[in-house]
Amino acid sequence: MDVIQLDVSDESEAMKGALELAGGDASVFKMPHVSSLVVSGNRILSANQTVGIVLEIKSTEYGVDIELTIKKGYKIPDPVHLCFGFLPKEGLQQINVSMIAEEDSSVQLVAHCTFPNSERVIHKMDANIVIHKNAFLKYDETHFHGEMGGVEVIPKAKIDIREGGRYFTGLTLISGRVGLLDLDYDVEAGKDSVCELSTKVHGKDTDTIKIKEKVSLIGENARSVTKSRVAIADNAVAEFTGITEGHAPHAFGHVDCVEVIQGNAVACAIPIVRVDNPLAKVTHEAAIGSVDKKEVETLMARGLEEGEAVDIIVKGMLL
Repeated sequence: MDVIQLDVSDESEAMKGALELAGGDASVFKMPHVSSLVVSGNRILSANQTVGIVLEIKSTEYGVDIELTIKKGYKIPDPVHLCFGFLPKEGLQQINVSMIAEEDSSVQLVAHCTFPNSERVIHKMDANIVIHKNAFLKYDETHFHGEMGGVEVIPKAKIDIREGGRYFTGLTLISGRVGLLDLDYDVEAGKDSVCELSTKVHGKDTDTIKIKEKVSLIGENARSVTKSRVAIADNAVAEFTGITEGHAPHAFGHVDCVEVIQGNAVACAIPIVRVDNPLAKVTHEAAIGSVDKKEVETLMARGLEEGEAVDIIVKGMLL
């Protein structure tokens, strides 16, 4: 696929600004040696694929369908950059993704999702991801939502990690109001595979955060870590459910959740571990509470106000 640059200059400039608010660098989308995709609503503003990658995109009524394949044996040297945005105040964006890392391939994907003007916006993502034998796939996703809190983000993913495959993913939502986050990931990890799921979210006002991550360790020596860091304030609500199941000999999984609350916020952590093989092991650790008082006092002794000290500690946990 050649680089696609559509004549939508006003929208492209607006998306560029929104991308930068989300922490992205718009210049990478003009680099011919970097695979990339920019989607605004259901419009494909630019797309590029490089050697070893097959990228197929189709606009739909409310979003796009994406098929991304990393070909067998290819080690993609530069991160693949993705940008999904929605500029109007109201509407629906539906992203359907099929992602395949073929045998012995390797790729890192960097995604920025930005909704700077949202008052009543729904962003849905349904993903099916397959990591084949000895393949490596890393997917980092950063969100920016503006300050209205009017966006609902509903990502659902099914991930199939085959023998020796490695899958690492992280979602960060600490800029702007969350609105509603309702995340549901379901992973099956095969023999000798490795999986790491990480979420970092900062909610405030009346934000609602729901995170559900399930890992089934179905292969011998499969390993996983599920890590969640959530900070909420005001009247925000957060619920984390981390499920890890050990079904095979020498499988090992760990669930790690830390939630910090301020004001009238309410947090709930539900670590669920299931083991039906005597040689498997799954552990969990969950902590909910306020910011450490001694850390706050230490920063205040250096001249910071209490609110400033709390903000620094929270940001340190989430960065």
